[in-house]
Amino acid sequence: MTENLKSQAITQGVQRAPNRAMLRAVGFGDNDFIKPIVGVANGYSTITPCNMGLNDLAIEAQKSIKEAGGMPQMFGTITISDGISMGTEGMKYSLVSRDVIADSIETVCKGQSLDGVIAIGGCDKNMPGAMIAMARMNIPAIFVYGGTIKPGHLNGEDLTVVSAFEAVGQYSAGKIDEAQLTAVEKNACPGAGSCGGMFTANTMSSAFEAMGMSLPYSSTMAAEDYEKVESTKKSGEVLVNAIRKQILPKDLLTRKAFENAIAVIMAVGGSTNSVLHLLAIANTIGVELTLDDFEAIRQKVPVICDLKPSGRYVTVDLHKAGGIPQVMKMLLVNGILHGDALTITGQTIAEVLAEIPDNPPADQDVIRQWGNPLYQEGHLAILKGNLASEGSVAKISGVKNPVITGPARVFESEEECLDAILSGKIVAGDVVIVRYEGPVGGPGMREMLAPTSAIIGAGLGDKVGLITDGRFSGGTYGLVVGHVAPEAAVGGNIALVKEGDSITIDAKQKLLQINVSEEELNQRRQNWQPPEPRYRRGILGKYAKLVSSSSLGAVTDAP
Repeated sequence: MTENLKSQAITQGVQRAPNRAMLRAVGFGDNDFIKPIVGVANGYSTITPCNMGLNDLAIEAQKSIKEAGGMPQMFGTITISDGISMGTEGMKYSLVSRDVIADSIETVCKGQSLDGVIAIGGCDKNMPGAMIAMARMNIPAIFVYGGTIKPGHLNGEDLTVVSAFEAVGQYSAGKIDEAQLTAVEKNACPGAGSCGGMFTANTMSSAFEAMGMSLPYSSTMAAEDYEKVESTKKSGEVLVNAIRKQILPKDLLTRKAFENAIAVIMAVGGSTNSVLHLLAIANTIGVELTLDDFEAIRQKVPVICDLKPSGRYVTVDLHKAGGIPQVMKMLLVNGILHGDALTITGQTIAEVLAEIPDNPPADQDVIRQWGNPLYQEGHLAILKGNLASEGSVAKISGVKNPVITGPARVFESEEECLDAILSGKIVAGDVVIVRYEGPVGGPGMREMLAPTSAIIGAGLGDKVGLITDGRFSGGTYGLVVGHVAPEAAVGGNIALVKEGDSITIDAKQKLLQINVSEEELNQRRQNWQPPEPRYRRGILGKYAKLVSSSSLGAVTDAP
């Protein structure tokens, strides 16, 4: 060995010695330093039933990684329960938590030079937060969904958390008494797992399975069933293999993968939030994806799954009927899915689906036969017009009349709107406007499950429209339009709407419009002043300064 090489070896040894000393303290032995070091991002929390079972899965993942020849290093990340914070100021932190999760996973994995990561999450923002981090880091990665909650039961009906929100509206409208309201509350959430319909958590888990970032069937398993443990163990093994083969997120999160995910979301009747999250992940990984792409795919994909919130069944029913692989196979054989897209196992989508039947079982109707869909086209429509020049997202499944023109009822916050609904001030034909709830204006783009559920509970679901620059829960349905961009806080036309203005929502024509002349709007714009920020310091103040438009995914690290 030359003196120069000897000097380099001594220097590297000196640099490595403290690292090894620290790692020996957490369990590394002499033979472990040549193994891949694998992060286990654990979203465990007792804040929400969505995440309270995750620690057990994280422990199993550690064991599996070690058995497969890796060295696991567990660390924690946060969660916010949307269902608990809904309707409060706390909901402003929900979308913010997506970026905190992404930042925390990236910080640990890059700060500790990890070779790969398995992220284990449950509640809504866990999944996109983890995926944004995976896209940023581009190290081998896999996502493990903690699983869906099993349905609650009352009087022969399946219940979900949305049942409780709708019961509040029914109670306020005098349709049920307090005893019935309490009974729904006590029976809606029977145990561990994420909200049980095709709400945001189950939508995003389905999307990630479609993108090849999670194992087949894992997105619809119940949190409390043992198969979830087995799937987690397998995920650890698959990840170690992906590290050895260097299967990277950039290999998986391609344009074809995003198109596959959108197709599956349309087929299952998924959440509006999926639009926001997929835009953010695509933005991060560098795949060109716009709102127009969602609309183009929507027109090609029928809704074939009859799932809550607008349908009859819950996610465990979908799992029994064949899960996401069955849905994907139907899309594949009908020429919609990209079968050559790669998955974390190293197989293509077509290879993964090879043994899945072309058609769903005939003795169930959770997944409809291809020729007998619930709706001929997808349910997430992209609306544009002078109220949303950058675009907006409407969820039109279950809506009997997707067109309404009516007087604007304008509210500057979600609380004002909810008070008006519960006190009977909103009537059939009204178009409710809830503004200054966007990414910047809220800040944080709150979900409007409380107002929309109150409208449904009051029996006005097909008679009242609701438009907001905020978001909707995955549990929302009805004639509702969210993600309006530009938002009110940055001077979008939604800020110029006055009480009583004629407003049109036309899902057939993909139109969102204020029926006021351009001259009048220009005059109003000259008189408009941006409001004072609601928060100047702390994470909400920081978020409002950094966040982009919802039409770009509301990312906080745009170049």
